[in-house]
Amino acid sequence: MRTVTVVGASLSGLYAARELRAQGFDGRLVIIGDEPHAPYDRPPLSKDFLTGRADEAQLALTDPEEIGDLAAEWLLGTRARGLDARGRTVLLDNGRTVATDGVVIATGASARRLPGDALTGVHTLRTLDDARTLREELTRGPREVVVIGGGFIGAETASSCVSLGHTVTVVEAAPLPLVPPLGAEMAAVCAALHRRGGAELITGTGVAGLRGTPAVTGVELSDGRILPADLVIVGIGALPNTAWLAGSTLALHDGVLCDDGCVTALPQVVAVGDVARVGGSRVEHWTSATEQPRVAVANLLAGRTAETVRSVPYFWSDQYGARIQFAGRRRDGDTVRITEGGLDDGAPAEGGFLARYEREGRTTAVLSVDRPRPFMRARRELAHEEGRVAPGTV
Repeated sequence: MRTVTVVGASLSGLYAARELRAQGFDGRLVIIGDEPHAPYDRPPLSKDFLTGRADEAQLALTDPEEIGDLAAEWLLGTRARGLDARGRTVLLDNGRTVATDGVVIATGASARRLPGDALTGVHTLRTLDDARTLREELTRGPREVVVIGGGFIGAETASSCVSLGHTVTVVEAAPLPLVPPLGAEMAAVCAALHRRGGAELITGTGVAGLRGTPAVTGVELSDGRILPADLVIVGIGALPNTAWLAGSTLALHDGVLCDDGCVTALPQVVAVGDVARVGGSRVEHWTSATEQPRVAVANLLAGRTAETVRSVPYFWSDQYGARIQFAGRRRDGDTVRITEGGLDDGAPAEGGFLARYEREGRTTAVLSVDRPRPFMRARRELAHEEGRVAPGTV
């Protein structure tokens, strides 16, 4: 390959660029990013950056020395609008085209939106520009904040808003937030962090609409209640950025369909990160975005699927001063038991706890709240039990 184009100046896109150079690719490297910013770390946006404990310089994932070492052609503030995979051309929204021999798709995902969220005071939190705007609003004195969605972004943002002195209500349509990853029993424990942290949590009720013109003044719930709101933050998940691939020969279904090695139906095109559905799953976590590129790039340069991604899923979240860590693959029907620490009135006790999910006598996943060292030991044990350390895998 003489030219490889990474579409998406994201975390996974940067890691792919690093891997290309590390694995010996010395040709032309083009990195296309629709945001004007160099790659930055997204997890702090809802936490330290929002509360002012971190500035933009601390979000940067690169420095001038590394940018020089990568020797890449950066096309930032430029959106890809099409891929002629057979002709090996990336089409840009400014009319330019990039001829390329290989493509790494790393375009990530975009925040889901609500009808009517164009009102002033309604925000999503996905990009640095989103976080800049929201942080500025949160400095304007105490506000009535309604967070729609009790997932990780919603919970982290709610926690940050509480720490800044705002009155916060979290609205979750499901009976409990975080049931899909954690299961109902542990989801209830983590939901108690809202109560302990000072936010109100309303569950089992959807949002019927937003009130106000031109600025938001309230959130109407499906049960008829109206919550007053000076500020609304919508955290109801994300959609993979695949619209630019419409009309290409790639298979798309809630992401770019790939095999277990991040390879699409075309061996010269691989996908990584939030946009990639690898082996039937699309995982929006930092660790997946950093682990997939090594295998994807190896397969891209080999021209075939020579390696597969088989890492144990892992994610973490910081909420109301608590660190939640989870690793493994929980399934419905798994039993869960707390093996270290305990609970206090349904919430994690002081010192936290470690819980193990089990099925047929073996551990399938582990959950920790404020027990990082025991968790890391349990995570290593889990990886060993599942036989994840094998040739050709990560």
